[in-house]
Amino acid sequence: MVFSDTINNLGIVQQVRSFMRVDATQWPTAKIVNSSNNWLDKIAGYAIGADRRFQWDDTNHTALPEGTTDMTINVSDYAFLTDQQGNSIVTLTGVSRLISGSNYEPLELVDRNDVNYDPQNFGITSGSPTQYDKIADNIIRLNTKPSGTVVAGLKFFFQRTPSYFVATDTTKAPGFSPLIHRGFVIAAAYDGALTLGLANTQALSLELQKEEAKVIQHFAIRNNDDDKRLMMKPIQFR
Repeated sequence: MVFSDTINNLGIVQQVRSFMRVDATQWPTAKIVNSSNNWLDKIAGYAIGADRRFQWDDTNHTALPEGTTDMTINVSDYAFLTDQQGNSIVTLTGVSRLISGSNYEPLELVDRNDVNYDPQNFGITSGSPTQYDKIADNIIRLNTKPSGTVVAGLKFFFQRTPSYFVATDTTKAPGFSPLIHRGFVIAAAYDGALTLGLANTQALSLELQKEEAKVIQHFAIRNNDDDKRLMMKPIQFR
């Protein structure tokens, strides 16, 4: 479903106004943009939290959810806040270190507060990093300070915010499965009806609950190609 279709009146913008029974003066496109982007955030939250084996990403993004940064001598802390296009990084899914040429080796994620580590000395000594700890949102600490600077020495993988709508969008569609596009119409229409005190606010609220349930179910079963067989752990006798 495209954002705006003035020819067939089948876009999100046109369907929202149809549900609300209003025109562009009563409910401007900017209002629909805000509601649609809020719904984008809500769906992205479901998608990211639904299944750690399936890293969701908005299909409207034109670059892969990965990037590189220099590994700097004697610097053990690194922040990954935005991608190369300025999108906010929601969560890191992995960090690797350049070992030769274009070959990267994954670093092991650890918690420096575990009994196996000394949190006061984690990242203090110099050497080749093999582990990292998430010390804050999207901020990591390497287990050792790099003994030299390496251009693009760290490669990081992440999940990020969606590709948001702007008022001038026309053919752009939500970067999710078309099966859940209707939710954008209902969510935006409900916001408008609630704001204007329209008579069908309650009816739209019920429809919105249905769309939210559809979203939750969609992301709960989307990874059908993943074999989820239960494996029994062998019993060890002593």
